[in-house]
Amino acid sequence: MHGRKPYLVGHQEFAALYGVEPQMVTQWLAPSRGVLDPATAIVVSGVRYWPLGFACRFGKTTPRPKLLDVRFRERLIAEQGAGWEPDLGDELPPIVGQHEIIELFHLSSQGTLATRIAQGGFPEQDWQLSGSRLWLLDTVIAAVPELRASARSVPWEVDEKVEAALRAGTYDGPGSVVLTRGRHARKGL
Repeated sequence: MHGRKPYLVGHQEFAALYGVEPQMVTQWLAPSRGVLDPATAIVVSGVRYWPLGFACRFGKTTPRPKLLDVRFRERLIAEQGAGWEPDLGDELPPIVGQHEIIELFHLSSQGTLATRIAQGGFPEQDWQLSGSRLWLLDTVIAAVPELRASARSVPWEVDEKVEAALRAGTYDGPGSVVLTRGRHARKGL
């Protein structure tokens, strides 16, 4: 497993595995439905992601079984490259998105990181899921010398406390929780 990334899915990929719209995954997560436990996902940059093994097994665990699209599963694996298929979130290595990276380096704005990514000066993402870029923490840390060498004004200093929290699974900074969105978000406060 070492040296290879785990296969993951976001809302869109999870939905496609079962031939439903992405909004259905949100409905499955609703407490009133109780079909999909939010604890089965990891949260990266405020968004839920699931290990592919769990997502593929999910259809057999529901009161009304759901048929898995095996061809889409094979396509996902091919798109994600050499890897392995985890079943539980605690099997996953530390994974980061833009929120965690901004906190890791104490960047002044998301624009600083977005510009660096757009210009090709940041390591290529390990995943592109549901429209979001994700990296293994190790991918980002390994790129620090190169980031520093090509930097003009950003020091690219790693906050060791943030790195340790990400590795221990105790990170509680920006992006660590799913934020309620939409017109009813304020009612939840």
